[in-house]
Amino acid sequence: MSTKYTIRNNGLYFLTFTTVQWVDLFSRQIYRDIMIDSFKHCQEKKGLHLHAYVIMSNHLHLIASAENEVKLSGIVRDMKKFTSKEIVKSLHEIDESRKGWLDWIFSSAGKFNYNNENYQVWQQNNHATELWSFDVIKQKADYTHFNPVRAGLVQLPEHWLYGSATNYAGLESLMEVDLLF
Repeated sequence: MSTKYTIRNNGLYFLTFTTVQWVDLFSRQIYRDIMIDSFKHCQEKKGLHLHAYVIMSNHLHLIASAENEVKLSGIVRDMKKFTSKEIVKSLHEIDESRKGWLDWIFSSAGKFNYNNENYQVWQQNNHATELWSFDVIKQKADYTHFNPVRAGLVQLPEHWLYGSATNYAGLESLMEVDLLF
């Protein structure tokens, strides 16, 4: 396995989580809310410092770090495991028009990955990039916040509800983040 994109220390990291097969899972609010709830839990209970984020239809970007004694890699692992279980649980409990198709995608991916019991929601890697300078941090924060603009979903980053651009614009947001600047 390549070590190019792994979390090696507790620095500041830009991370990308992508659904298997780039499934447009987060086009539904219930699944976006699972992510928001998980972020909040990890902030309150696990030592996650979330500095920027955006949830798109099939992936999300984060700029994150962890408290001194906590390993960011462990938080990420636990978050992906927990959200996978919650997403699959919700998939089976709600009236989801894509239930059969999503179940098939996630169970098929899970069968071919020895790290999973039955289902796989997330691709294995996180494409972790350590951020080392103000310019790189600013570039990754802008990249994160402008994702919905580039996708043609909003005109301004702060108009996207499921992202931290609202925090940086001083607007009401879904959750608190640790501002970088």
